[in-house]
Amino acid sequence: MKLPEFKTERLVLKGITLDDAQFYHKHFVDYEVIRNLSAAVPWPYPDDGIVTFINTFILPNQGKDRWMWGIYLKSNPSELIGGVDLWRECKPENRGFWLGRKFWGVGIMTEAVKPTIDYAFDELGFQKLIFSNAVGNIGSHRVKEKTGATFLRTEPAKFVDPKFTHRELWELTIENWRSLTRSITRSINVDYDGR
Repeated sequence: MKLPEFKTERLVLKGITLDDAQFYHKHFVDYEVIRNLSAAVPWPYPDDGIVTFINTFILPNQGKDRWMWGIYLKSNPSELIGGVDLWRECKPENRGFWLGRKFWGVGIMTEAVKPTIDYAFDELGFQKLIFSNAVGNIGSHRVKEKTGATFLRTEPAKFVDPKFTHRELWELTIENWRSLTRSITRSINVDYDGR
């Protein structure tokens, strides 16, 4: 299955390739970005980590049981600045994301996840999505709130930054998403290409 490309007001979301490795390294290999992620992510990040991740985890599974979109600004569509990763098996969540630090605080991630949520419900048949974030990761917490997810609970978890000791779990049902998207005036025009 070909990964669709999404365009929003400011962004292009498309499949990651090995051509993105240099920008992945530039924006991802930053302790302030990685510290919020599961302890399964190594730190210090290995020199060959990006290429290994793309070749081992992303490309072989892309469009099968995992869907990973790179985030690019429309004003610079060749430079990867982040990613949204969606997967079928809930362990303990169905989605992860990251964004280069210099792009924080201006709503880019909230804008990026909306078409991927639509795709999960409309095309992939999900009835609900489970999300998580480190307790204390306010930016990630806000993305869940702004996209209509319901807080479930906190539980112990390990992150790259050992100061984070618990995660929040959230649920977004197809019904809640439909209700949210019906009740707001769409300020972001999303075009779906490649379906």
